[in-house]
Amino acid sequence: MKRHSLAGLGSLVIVMSLSHGAIAHSIPSVAQTTADPLVNPVKKVSQTILKVVYPRPNHKTTAKQIFLIGTAPQGGQVLVNGQPINRSSGGHFAPSLPLQVGVNEFTLQYGTQTLKLKVTREQKTAAVPTGAKFAKDSLQPTVDIARMPGENICLGAITAPKAQVKATIAGQKLQLQPQPTVILPSNKAVLTNQAEAKESFVGQYRGCVQLTKPGETTVEYTTQLKKQRRKAKSNGKVTILNPTQLEVVQVTAENGVSRTGPSTNYSRLTPLPKGTRASVTGSEGKWLRLDYGAWIKRKETKTISQAVPPRSMIRGVVSRRRGDWTELVFPLQTAVPVAVQQHPQELVLSLYNTTAQTDTIKLIDSPTVAYVNWQQATPDRIDYRLQLKHRQQWGYKLRYQGSSLILSLKHPPQRLGNSRQPLKGITILLDAGHGSSEDPGAVGPTGLAEKEVTLPMTKMVRDRLVKLGAKVVMTREGDDDLWPYQRVAQIDQTEPAIALSIHYNALPDSGDAINTAGVSTFWYNPQAQSLADFLQKYLVQKLNRPSDGVMWNNLALTRPTVAPSVLIELGYMINPEEFEWITNPQEQVKLADTLTAGIVEWFKTRQ
Repeated sequence: MKRHSLAGLGSLVIVMSLSHGAIAHSIPSVAQTTADPLVNPVKKVSQTILKVVYPRPNHKTTAKQIFLIGTAPQGGQVLVNGQPINRSSGGHFAPSLPLQVGVNEFTLQYGTQTLKLKVTREQKTAAVPTGAKFAKDSLQPTVDIARMPGENICLGAITAPKAQVKATIAGQKLQLQPQPTVILPSNKAVLTNQAEAKESFVGQYRGCVQLTKPGETTVEYTTQLKKQRRKAKSNGKVTILNPTQLEVVQVTAENGVSRTGPSTNYSRLTPLPKGTRASVTGSEGKWLRLDYGAWIKRKETKTISQAVPPRSMIRGVVSRRRGDWTELVFPLQTAVPVAVQQHPQELVLSLYNTTAQTDTIKLIDSPTVAYVNWQQATPDRIDYRLQLKHRQQWGYKLRYQGSSLILSLKHPPQRLGNSRQPLKGITILLDAGHGSSEDPGAVGPTGLAEKEVTLPMTKMVRDRLVKLGAKVVMTREGDDDLWPYQRVAQIDQTEPAIALSIHYNALPDSGDAINTAGVSTFWYNPQAQSLADFLQKYLVQKLNRPSDGVMWNNLALTRPTVAPSVLIELGYMINPEEFEWITNPQEQVKLADTLTAGIVEWFKTRQ
């Protein structure tokens, strides 16, 4: 299956198998390289056929357009539905074509060769029914939910405009009102500069009610349009919790994924260390709402029987050195939920369900921490503010040791380098994006997969960094099948000075493959922003390449906290012109040289 969360945009849309014939260009794989892989030329295989590598047969999308990625021999014309399209000097093409709702047919011609494609554009929202009917799966709640007494419970349904819609819950009758609904674009739309909320639809009816009596109930809906009348029940039940008998859970995952809402569409918060305890104040399907407001999957927790709502006092705080880390110990009566915020030269640790009795803080002479102060921000939250000695933060870790929270801050790399080996003593982790037939990544016009480009590039950068004194750890050396969590685990285990994941890009269907090109760099934790920004500017200026921007992005390979971790997209596989640059061996050698030099220069700025 495709590793969607791993590779920026390159992994969002291109999921083609490589069964489309000969590859026109290829960067040598490990088996093809000599002792110096940098001097091996890129072989060009003659093209004798018209080829389309994207979209796949019977492709389905909700986008208003689709790009056709492919190639044909140089010379001659490629026609799409009888109209000629532009091609690169190498014969590659990527036109974007409009889509109507339903089935769209495309016929491509090159000389006597013909290819036919079908692309289905689906509706983004549930179709509004006619008459007194409810749209499928539109009755809220769609799954079982639980809420606290007196909390708003919002009900909703989709049915024909101008209908009369009522809901009955726990003996209360509620008239639902029509609500024009704005459909937000997906987060991916930001990457194609299409983030405005423009679309809306009618037929949505909503209303809210408050229940105070603990217990379970169902929701029954009635819709009436003229003389037609229809009743139906929601699939989900509603439970009102007893405030004196709340469930208490403990996080069993190594780092429990906490979010702002009950689905993976909601944003991530600071992961909860294993052992964290909290009361459950709500639920929605397989998700639990914890007492400090975050949501977590039930499978990442276990119920603690006969437990009271977790609350803690905290008194003195001490610090100690452990290898390359400074550890601060926060003694608590129970493992409470936590959050971390990073600011320039400051880290803020928030402890929830905690009241301060702190009078004394004892710090060692640390390479990282200047001093610590605290504030009882709310009756149930205390913020510890760590003032740091340097603007650049090199990583942090959180764990519970019994009920004591251990916050570890990484020390800056030692200055062991010299003019010939400026990176001596520094460990760098490099991740070659994608790998294996299960995860090819983006695919260029010839069928060349992203994984076949990232690995040689990563090895070239590795060899240069090693010559400069660095210790380099590779997440993969061959065509390995690695999940994102396995790559992240390697970063956590290695604890490098920096981690860099190397990719080449693609776009969602709504993008413009011909007019989108350039380098883009992604970061998530503020400690990585400087590295991302520096490498982006360095590559763009030194190589005179287009810039597609530096972006904050919640990706698996940007989330590690033990080191500044960035993911860099070095160009667009699906852009016909840029693909020719990507498959030019001399240009890629320059790219490896420049990326290596950029890493060295960034370390110099940090010292």
